[in-house]
Amino acid sequence: MENVLRPIYQERASNPNTLGIIMMEKKREISPETDNFDVILLVVVKEAKEDWLVKHYEFNEQSAAMHVVDEALLNEWINTSTYRRAMEWIINGRIIYDRNEYFQHLKEELRIFPAEKRKLKLAIEFAKLTRSYSESKDLYESGHYLDSYSRLLRSLHYLGRIAIIEKGYHPEVMVWGQVKRIDPEVYKLYEELIRSQEETKKRVELMLLAIEFALSARSTICSEHLLDVMKEKDEPWGFGELKVHPKLRSYLYDLSSMVAYLVDKNIIDVILVETKGEYIFHRKYVVK
Repeated sequence: MENVLRPIYQERASNPNTLGIIMMEKKREISPETDNFDVILLVVVKEAKEDWLVKHYEFNEQSAAMHVVDEALLNEWINTSTYRRAMEWIINGRIIYDRNEYFQHLKEELRIFPAEKRKLKLAIEFAKLTRSYSESKDLYESGHYLDSYSRLLRSLHYLGRIAIIEKGYHPEVMVWGQVKRIDPEVYKLYEELIRSQEETKKRVELMLLAIEFALSARSTICSEHLLDVMKEKDEPWGFGELKVHPKLRSYLYDLSSMVAYLVDKNIIDVILVETKGEYIFHRKYVVK
């Protein structure tokens, strides 16, 4: 297959702007890792007019997709898990061109999974989990049990990804196979929710308690990234200040629910600051 595709990627390889090319081949008939293409070509470039260019090809009744990605965008995908397939291509794909061992170094960095990047990913998934959990709890209390169940499944998915990251691995597209190997306790929660014979209301009720326990147990380690930012200054933070902080951009949209949860758990304190309005206070936050 590589011989057939060589004319397509050789032009890219000869360009000094190209850092490396990886090939990921389809291993199963249904292949979410390759978007069901027979082969993926990932081409990383230093800079480009389009930060992500995709081209589809067909040959000998087979299909291929070439992704030409700007290095800065690829790093964002890696740091925030925005596009997890790209991570799998890098980890499991075969290097067919590597300028100055760019992909070799990247593969090694992903294998090591540095602590700072792990902190960020834990915070991203934890922030999503706090929002999804609070939505599920609210729906349950409102009597919308099926909707609550649906949010619980999403919550368990975030919890599964947290369990994988805690053990020093990157979550894959098919996360539950990983969870089963890495954290059987979290996998058991997932099985209990989907296989329980209890009525939906009871199933949701029990699972809300289990997720609340799992959340509470992980709240300190998963909030470390946010708490480190908040410790950068001694004064309390307004939420608006946190919202625009560049280090928190990756979980900006779930930051409010994360802060609310940490306040509830007495990990963050609320400081009330007077305003010009009588009996109205600014609500600010500080690490307890």
